[in-house]
Amino acid sequence: MGVYLNPGNVDFQEVLNSKIYVDKSELIQYTNSVLRTTQKYICVSRPRRFGKSMAANMLTAYYSRGCDSREMFQGLKIAKHTEFEKHLNQYNVVHLNMQNFLSKTQTIEQMISLVTKAVGRDLLRAYPDVDYLDKTILTFMLDDIYEGSQVPFIFIIDEWDCIFRSRKNQLEEQTKYLDFLRDLLKDKSYIALAYMTGILPIKKYGEHSAINAFYEYSMTDASPIEEFTGFTEQEVRRLCEQYQMPFTETKKWYDGYCVDGVSIYNPKSVVEAMLRGKFSNYWTKTETYEALKVYIDLNQDGLRDKIVQMIAGEKVPVNPDKFQNDMTTFHSADDVLTLLVHLGYLTYDEQNRMIWIPNGEVRQEFINSIEDGGWEPVVQAIRSSERLLQATLSGDAETVAELIEQAHQANASILKYNDENALSCVISLAYYSAQKNYTLHREMPAGKGFADIVFEPNRNCDLPALIVELKWGHSAEEAVEQIKQKDYLDCLKNYSGEVLLVGVNYDKEKRHTCRIERAVI
Repeated sequence: MGVYLNPGNVDFQEVLNSKIYVDKSELIQYTNSVLRTTQKYICVSRPRRFGKSMAANMLTAYYSRGCDSREMFQGLKIAKHTEFEKHLNQYNVVHLNMQNFLSKTQTIEQMISLVTKAVGRDLLRAYPDVDYLDKTILTFMLDDIYEGSQVPFIFIIDEWDCIFRSRKNQLEEQTKYLDFLRDLLKDKSYIALAYMTGILPIKKYGEHSAINAFYEYSMTDASPIEEFTGFTEQEVRRLCEQYQMPFTETKKWYDGYCVDGVSIYNPKSVVEAMLRGKFSNYWTKTETYEALKVYIDLNQDGLRDKIVQMIAGEKVPVNPDKFQNDMTTFHSADDVLTLLVHLGYLTYDEQNRMIWIPNGEVRQEFINSIEDGGWEPVVQAIRSSERLLQATLSGDAETVAELIEQAHQANASILKYNDENALSCVISLAYYSAQKNYTLHREMPAGKGFADIVFEPNRNCDLPALIVELKWGHSAEEAVEQIKQKDYLDCLKNYSGEVLLVGVNYDKEKRHTCRIERAVI
């Protein structure tokens, strides 16, 4: 057993010893299926604290010849599969955390040299009798060992992308690093599996990536291993039952990541909430809002407009295809937004090519990031949102009209004024505080049409439902009448209780009026 070659299983044992462990061992079934195939090159990118290192430690414990992990895996899902024992502890595993090497060196040349020395030392200790062609060239040593032993190597590389995050503008060093990985891994007979994990997908390097053999599984396309990206809804339900935490509230706080159609929860935050017995911003506390603010403040290519829409609860179209998979090359708002998807601040629906803020925890981080620097109208609308909600609930139509008019006029510089969609966005923004107790639905199918905005109260909440209809150049009374005539109350089939019918109109003089009526279903 070495430090980097065939390490033991103690790191994964610590995971199993933890108060909460969610079994993701069936990832091994997938990696087993691609061993010694052209799909053996895997690059998995996820946001920080989404279980990347746990997966790397699990694979090391399973494949490494430096330990006996049979008993460790016996109670896990993977043990039920027919090929479980075939590959258990049968490979020479090289497990590297690149951040550890980068932090101890000043240049990429020094880093590569240190990796070579560290792995080379372990190889010499494990195979002292091999007739090495050149002990200073790592690939030659690996070739020689494989030729003599016929035991293939599995490379597990954690934090593979650290250089692209910490040395963002050092393109020459990045290129040398990619070339090193290519020389080490690509088209080598000694490789049975190469598994890399980090936050960013593989950097696009010229016309072709230097390591283009890798199959990428990211936050924009993780199929067929999407369920291993984070906690699934079923897994979170079980934890909520075990720790007697309300599932609905957990979902509002930490759900919302859409990964190839699978609903994924933030594992770090869910675990913290279960163990502490309360909801809070656990994931975002691991990194300051400054990291998000840097990219928001770029305001590239209409970025501000899109951010406002998403804070208001809307989805925004995006094209992620041109993103260069780094943290500096931004040619459009789409590039910035795609980066935020990979960082975990946004989620992406591949089928519809739409993005949005996944949950309440992350939404608060966006609010923190825009509290200064030209976002005052947006922030003011949010700050006034509690007053607007209370005025609505009390039936104070005059105050509602006044506050919506203020929010609409203040944000006219960001959003198109005479546009019903823009007004809808402003309304959603103005009712921001309602998101604590309501689920917001835009253009919700209802009766004989679509209700503009529906606020459905959460379970165990005694507040009335809200149906908001928007008009331009008509009257607030017509808006309420439309709700009745087109039977928009039909959209609340799973709700019984009081409903507020809220009609909002604005005219050519930019005056807003409101009418509120009550109904019971």
